[in-house]
Amino acid sequence: MPEFLGPFATNWPRLTLRPILTGMERRRIYETWPADPSAPPLAEDEALFMDAQVRPNRSLPNPGFIALMIAMGVVSFSAGIGFMLMGAWPVLGFFGLDVFLIWLGFRLSYRDGRRLETIKITRREIRITRRYPTGHRTQFVLPSAWTRVSVEGEGEPDVQARLSAMGKSLIIGSWLSPKERETLADAVRTALDDARRARGPQLAQESGGGA
Repeated sequence: MPEFLGPFATNWPRLTLRPILTGMERRRIYETWPADPSAPPLAEDEALFMDAQVRPNRSLPNPGFIALMIAMGVVSFSAGIGFMLMGAWPVLGFFGLDVFLIWLGFRLSYRDGRRLETIKITRREIRITRRYPTGHRTQFVLPSAWTRVSVEGEGEPDVQARLSAMGKSLIIGSWLSPKERETLADAVRTALDDARRARGPQLAQESGGGA
């Protein structure tokens, strides 16, 4: 730990800075389950116990965004013309810059909204596929028999829904609101229970006698 000593170190007590870990710092997203891009696609006749799509929340749809930008453009242009007639013509440019920055912020938000996470659960595996705004895809495959669902920090803003198996973990629904993450974890847990029951005695043998 770093120590800060005054000029008279022998006469003054040493001050040691100790980090204070908050709940949010302890629950940073750590994923240790490796991606598996080479996994073959699921068979068309494979029974699915869950087939969900997770998308980021966007409260303002496109028609509302267009209406908002038109209204802001009209107001800003009108106010800018007023200032220009009073001789303060540079203000018109600042009004235009404000409208442009707001438009840019919304466009970046909508671009981020193209993220997609799909969760498919069969009797044998959990298939997680993530699509990013760039079009890049990442795929994870976990065994249905051994995977456990946990909720870290339930009821808190930084709550995490985790899938864990064989000492490794994967975060799901990180783009959702805290309450939606908890709901997603419950749905995945229920689907996993259904998948295990569908396997019957075969599951007990593969998982060492217990689910």
